[in-house]
This record gives sequence, C-alpha cells and structure tokens, in this order.
Amino acid sequence: MSYTIGVVEDDKNIQSIVRAYLKKEGYDVIIMSTGEEGWEVWQTNPPDMWILDIMLPGMDGYEFCKRIRMESEVPIIIISAKDDEIDKILGLELGGDDYLTKPFSPRELVARVKRLFKRTSLGKQMEQQPLERMKVGELLIYLDERRIFWAGDEFEVTTKEYDMLLLFAQNPNRAFSREELLLNIWGNDYFGSDRAVDDLVKRIRKKIPDIPLETVWGYGYRLRKDEE
Repeated sequence: MSYTIGVVEDDKNIQSIVRAYLKKEGYDVIIMSTGEEGWEVWQTNPPDMWILDIMLPGMDGYEFCKRIRMESEVPIIIISAKDDEIDKILGLELGGDDYLTKPFSPRELVARVKRLFKRTSLGKQMEQQPLERMKVGELLIYLDERRIFWAGDEFEVTTKEYDMLLLFAQNPNRAFSREELLLNIWGNDYFGSDRAVDDLVKRIRKKIPDIPLETVWGYGYRLRKDEE
C-alpha cells in the first residue's frame, strides 16, 4: 500500500528536497504552501500523514494542527525554525506526534515518517496480534479500534493519550518514572523536556476526571487498580 503525505511548507527549496526524498521511498506527496491550501486538501483528498511547517502565511501551523486534531488522529510531524522548548511543547500539546527543528536532515525526516507510520494504526500490523480488548477497573480499551471507555462512557483521545493509557493498563499499579514514559510514548529520539509527560497526564485527567491516575511524587505516575 502506498501512503500519501501532505507537506505544508512555503519554502520552495525545502518543498523540493522533502518531495524528492519521500518519493524515493515510494510515498505519494502533495505539496501545499499555506494552511488554507492544506485545509482544502484535507476536505477533498485527505493524506495519510502531514508534515507541517509552523511559520506559514495566513493560517499558521499551530492553528492548522489544532483544526486537524479536532477531526482526526492522522499523524502529524511538525517542522520549524523555532527551536525553543516552549514551541516544541506547544506543538506537541496541540496534537503533533513529532517535532523537527530546521535545518534538519532529509534522511532523518524519512526515518521519522517510517517510524511514525509503524506506531499508528496506519502502519504495519504487529507481528503478535493484540487482544481485542483490555479492561482495568472501569477503564476499557478496544485495541483494534483504539477506543477508550471509562465507566461505560466513550472518550475521544489523541494518539499519545491512547498510548499512555494503554501502557498504564498493561501495567496496573506499576509506577513509571517520567523518563520511562518519555521513552515508551515519545521514543528514544525525543529530546524535549519531561514536562510533556506532566502535560499529557493533565489532559487525560481533565478528559476522564475519575480515572485513578496517581502522581508518585518526585518520580512519575501510576494507574491504580483496586482489588476486586
């Protein structure tokens, strides 16, 4: 299966380089120069992944990412000349799955595209078929459909929120350090602050207020499972 990648980038040189490297790997590529063009493509011919610049004329990348996340969990890689930690955190908070700072290696971008496809439902099927569902207390996860329920109610979650809930559900009562959570959810090539973990936990607690996602002070977090 050939995946289509939408690239929203106003730099013509970067457009050409990214297109060439992605096409060499067998991906179909749609190039857009503005967020407005990207949004039109999303409405008519949505790609399987977005590579998104932040500094765009008109609708910026943050707003575009926010709009996409309101409708879909399609993978998004953010590329930006902004390398401040706060900009990376904001991009990830708005729903970006990965963040690359300009100038970047095209080969590294391709590697991250491949890795992200593998980590999402659009990637290859895992060699060992997962269980159809997993239940921990009132938390119910349908693995094949990537759906989250709490006490019978369904909650819409982002890719990373799902990944964190699944990790906790697979290891109830186990305390994970922030470093372990970064490694398991963001991967070993993530170099941002562990504040991203705290922000992700905060979002989950806001969506599912009754979930027993506990803070282990000075260490990390755990999902409490009471004895039945």
